[in-house]
Amino acid sequence: MGDEDTSALRNPDRRMTRALTVRDSPVAKAHRSRTRVQLKRINSEYSEPHPPDGDQKGWWERLKAALGTTSSDFVNATLVQIQNASRMPSGGVSETSVNAVLAFIEAAEPKNEIEGALAIQMACTHAVAMAVLSRVGGGHGGDRHVAVMAAAGARLLRAFATQIEAMRRLRNGGAQVIRVERIEVSDTAQAIIGNINLNQKGS
Repeated sequence: MGDEDTSALRNPDRRMTRALTVRDSPVAKAHRSRTRVQLKRINSEYSEPHPPDGDQKGWWERLKAALGTTSSDFVNATLVQIQNASRMPSGGVSETSVNAVLAFIEAAEPKNEIEGALAIQMACTHAVAMAVLSRVGGGHGGDRHVAVMAAAGARLLRAFATQIEAMRRLRNGGAQVIRVERIEVSDTAQAIIGNINLNQKGS
């Protein structure tokens, strides 16, 4: 122990201002590549999803894990719902949008079908909100159309924020955080603890 450290121990009132050395830690853990689908168009309303690499069994198990389920029916229903949410204004389904929604859901790491359903809602709400907001400008109608699209986008974004809060409450059990503050007052000082309103008149 150096002289500075022993001096601090002898004098407990001395403030330690020297910064502590903290080891660097990764900002986020590394992620494996997200689960993707390759769409083969069946008709104007539906495209059949296939594994991009041809590994049908492994791909299906990765889809189950990504959606937090062991049910193939849940996966099938989800893929249809994602396609409906990823439909382009022209009526076709965007494979890029479908895979983006899947990546969103997988990033949420749902642990069961309830969390999976909420993650699906969040991802689809985000996709639809971005599609609506993209039509606010760019000459799509007059001022009234812009106002309608902007209002719809704002409602979708509020719904998205509500869904995020619902996921937090679902996982944390709605626990509340209580902040405890420590106040020290010396023997010769005075302090007022409570809510103080400086705008009060009189008294």
